[in-house]
Amino acid sequence: MTTAIPAPAVRRSPAPRLQLVGDRPSAAPAVPVGGTAGGRVGYLVFLPAEVDPVALMQAHGIRPEIHPLGLGLPRVPGAEPAPQPDPARLDDAIRVDPARRLAEVDGHELDLTYLEFDLLAHLVAHPYTVHTRDALITGIWGYGHIGDGRTVDVHVARLRRKLGPAHRDRISTVRRVGYKYVPDNR
Repeated sequence: MTTAIPAPAVRRSPAPRLQLVGDRPSAAPAVPVGGTAGGRVGYLVFLPAEVDPVALMQAHGIRPEIHPLGLGLPRVPGAEPAPQPDPARLDDAIRVDPARRLAEVDGHELDLTYLEFDLLAHLVAHPYTVHTRDALITGIWGYGHIGDGRTVDVHVARLRRKLGPAHRDRISTVRRVGYKYVPDNR
């Protein structure tokens, strides 16, 4: 004799609601009061095809940052993203080639450690963006790294020494926050 086992009851959650999320409004402070900002967080937002995401986000005071997924879907004519400048070409004096893991200053190759290269490549790829020490620790050293902001400070000091006196100011300190890369300080 076989007995049917009853199927577990399925709890249905209320219908999902669409909520607009994104970068902070331009009037919001870059660092939360009383703490440091962590790494950048991205969200995937699904919208109906007839809704323009840029217009919707701008209407709510949010600066849009849209990254195409490149899933092999057919391209919509006229919807190609604007060409992004090559990070290695943003600055004539300092060039970083992530594919070959090569960094040059004024045409001379730099002798960088693995982490120094990753730190410089990250800063050069995101010019004028202020990176907190915690965000750099998480992004460059990884989640499992045990250390503090001094680790970043030491690596930045080494990078500045290797960049030389003419270019060491390209890595700018933002007091009590972190660092940013300024391509041309002239």
